[in-house]
Amino acid sequence: QVQLVESGGGLVQAEASLRLSCAASGRSVRLYAVGWFRQAPGKEREFVAALRWSAGLTSYADSVKGRFTVSGDNAKNTVYLQMNSLKPEDTAVYYCALGTRYSRSPNEYDFWGQGTQVTVSS
Repeated sequence: QVQLVESGGGLVQAEASLRLSCAASGRSVRLYAVGWFRQAPGKEREFVAALRWSAGLTSYADSVKGRFTVSGDNAKNTVYLQMNSLKPEDTAVYYCALGTRYSRSPNEYDFWGQGTQVTVSS
């Protein structure tokens, strides 16, 4: 059984940093694609970043490129999303997801965490 647990969200001021964690069990994240997505109230879930660990691939949405970094820790079977220079428009619930296909589409991911709230005040 696959379980993904996100943590690290919170309330911060603009320009602050947060690091989100996605701890996986039941699958090795190194063997799968891991995506980070976010959903703000009244908006659709949108792609943030993706990691294909085994291929050394990363991908970012234009809105976060240069500010966010996705990485992994094999020993902890955990993927991180380091978020710097946060903006109020980054406010959303952030989800990590696991899938076999490296993609920006949420439809390609099979397993999802419960989400963690990130709120950025101006």
